[in-house]
Amino acid sequence: MDKKFFSRQAVLLWFALFLIMQTGCKMEPTPPDAEKKPHEITTHGDTRVDNYYWMRDRENPKVIEYLEAENEYADAMMAHTEDLQEKLFDEIVGRIKETDESVPYFDNGYYYYTRYEEGKEFPIYCRREGSMDAEEEILLDVNEKAEGYDFYQATGLSVSPDNKMLAFGADTVGRRRYPIHFKDLTTGEILDESIPVTTGGSVWGNDSETLFYTTRDYNTLRADKIHRHKVGDDPDDSELVYYEEDNTFRVGVSRTKSREYIMIVSSHTLSTEYRYLDADNPGGEFTLFQPRERDMRYSVDHHGDNFYIVTNMDAPNFRLMKTPVNRTGKENWQDVIPHRDDVLLSGIEIFTDHLVVSERKDGLTQLRVMEWDGDEDYYLEFEEEAYTVRTSRNPDIDTDVLRFSYTSLTTPSSIYDYNMNTGERELLRQDEGLGDFEPDDYEARRYFATADDGTEVPISLVFRKGTELDGNNPLLLDGYGSYGSSRDPSFSSVRLSLLDRGFVYAIAHIRGGQEMGRHWYDEGKLLNKKNTFTDFIACTEFLIENNYTNPDLMFAQGGSAGGLLIGAVINMRPDLYRGVISRVPFVDIVTTMLDESIPLTTFEYDEWGNPNDPEYYEYMLSYSPYDNVEEKDYPAMFVTSGLHDSQVQFWEPTKWVAKLRDKKTDDNPLLLRTNMEAGHGGAAGRYQRYRETAELYAFLLDLAGISE
Repeated sequence: MDKKFFSRQAVLLWFALFLIMQTGCKMEPTPPDAEKKPHEITTHGDTRVDNYYWMRDRENPKVIEYLEAENEYADAMMAHTEDLQEKLFDEIVGRIKETDESVPYFDNGYYYYTRYEEGKEFPIYCRREGSMDAEEEILLDVNEKAEGYDFYQATGLSVSPDNKMLAFGADTVGRRRYPIHFKDLTTGEILDESIPVTTGGSVWGNDSETLFYTTRDYNTLRADKIHRHKVGDDPDDSELVYYEEDNTFRVGVSRTKSREYIMIVSSHTLSTEYRYLDADNPGGEFTLFQPRERDMRYSVDHHGDNFYIVTNMDAPNFRLMKTPVNRTGKENWQDVIPHRDDVLLSGIEIFTDHLVVSERKDGLTQLRVMEWDGDEDYYLEFEEEAYTVRTSRNPDIDTDVLRFSYTSLTTPSSIYDYNMNTGERELLRQDEGLGDFEPDDYEARRYFATADDGTEVPISLVFRKGTELDGNNPLLLDGYGSYGSSRDPSFSSVRLSLLDRGFVYAIAHIRGGQEMGRHWYDEGKLLNKKNTFTDFIACTEFLIENNYTNPDLMFAQGGSAGGLLIGAVINMRPDLYRGVISRVPFVDIVTTMLDESIPLTTFEYDEWGNPNDPEYYEYMLSYSPYDNVEEKDYPAMFVTSGLHDSQVQFWEPTKWVAKLRDKKTDDNPLLLRTNMEAGHGGAAGRYQRYRETAELYAFLLDLAGISE
């Protein structure tokens, strides 16, 4: 039956279809757009017609009915894979150590750790005073707090300097509007007072009474205000200490590792601005560190008599500078580590006697250890060709031991303590791949694909040894390519369920991230954004040409901005893919970026461009996945969404799928799964999220003709 038949029918047909859907029939759901007038959007004299604009209203019962019908349709289309889904789910959770405990870290007299109990969805946050042999104190059992909620997420746990009070944020919807709650750690009592609509995190003054926190605009969710609150006072009387008037910036509050200063930061894509306050004087006034400048970013930490600044001032790949604590303007900044064209300086970790620098060179992360007196300066060495190494939780400044994490495509996430004086390295924990997992059973490789403009784009891939690489293997290519966020090679026990069934897994390190330095980001945003998509296509073609797969077994996935990637790519080259997964995809980019009332819009103009400018409008419109859907064949697709998503509004994937249903000319499955209780991150529970993963994997395996 012609699929377009449904989209041209009246509302009565919609209701008939909805009733049919309730019985499990596989007929496609159809948005009841016949009763809706097309919405016209005029920009720069150009008028676009959006037939599905009405889907923005989550309070409209017909919108909810449609989302539920799409879920029913996905259930019906995936019903034949239920046994496979169950097996995948059992495999995935079977690799999880059900009763588990994190590596403790030392902070202000206590050892802090997180543990999980068998069969429970949520973490239990704990501490022990002075020694791990001391009696356990439970700070927060999230399982207890989550009782009665479909969604629950605790975040931003912050203990006062006197160790007597806990502040934490809690979200019960997934919209990321976190009320802050307080727990008296001496009595175990949760206080009645709470602070609504915050980012969830908070910072204590050294008096252990004053709390600094960030609130969001209720509608746009922009973090725009910093408040000062005295525990015990009415939250309505909290003092506003800073308001960020520029709606292209967001604000946050933090504390230097030395615990001597509280910092307010205003930031957007291209610029930052800090203010600082002596933490011993939490009632004082904040002082401006260095006024914001267009195209200048900096971050600040403290050691001794100096502030240390990581900045891109005259340094595209960033450099490290220092300045006396009483002379913070940029005219006083002095080089500690100068700029280098071939090395991206991405961050620092300060210790009393050592400085640890996180860098990136040739697409790989690395850690550099330096002594303040200059006697030692060296890099930690690792044996694998491709890996990811990062500093871990290091709250104690008065130690010679660096804690770092290490992983690769074949090495589970590992936590090490490294003695910076002796060079001794101790493995504290390695995530267990329970079952018959052996690292030597898998092989990782690294290649470079050549993009249209001659740029060499890295690819990391992994497969199970013994897999015949003859071009007949299913392959899943993953990508992101936005915000300067790098997709580094890392291990996933979940991924083993694909690898053990013959899949090859690959990551395309495309422009828009920072894998190859800051220029890699600059060449994949704004008016260079299409490089992100053509890089991904070049990686796809490389993998096909080198017999890792073929178009009938080539799959791709991406989420959020990576979902935009997938949407743009399948508009450009749908013939390259058998199927794609697009999770919470940002696909209606032009309409969203024209609407300043939507979360994230105003402070992302420097990422995507401001469509109020005709040049950016035309460029964004030329690749916007939603606006470029055409009457042609598309790959099989599984699209996910969250009704309460605060980052990519639910209507973007919903409208995209509705338009695809109307336009596409193929018979490939098109599924939309909306989590009606969650937001951008999906299910919050430890096991719940793997139900979603099992369904997506079953979708891929079914398309690849693998039933077992």
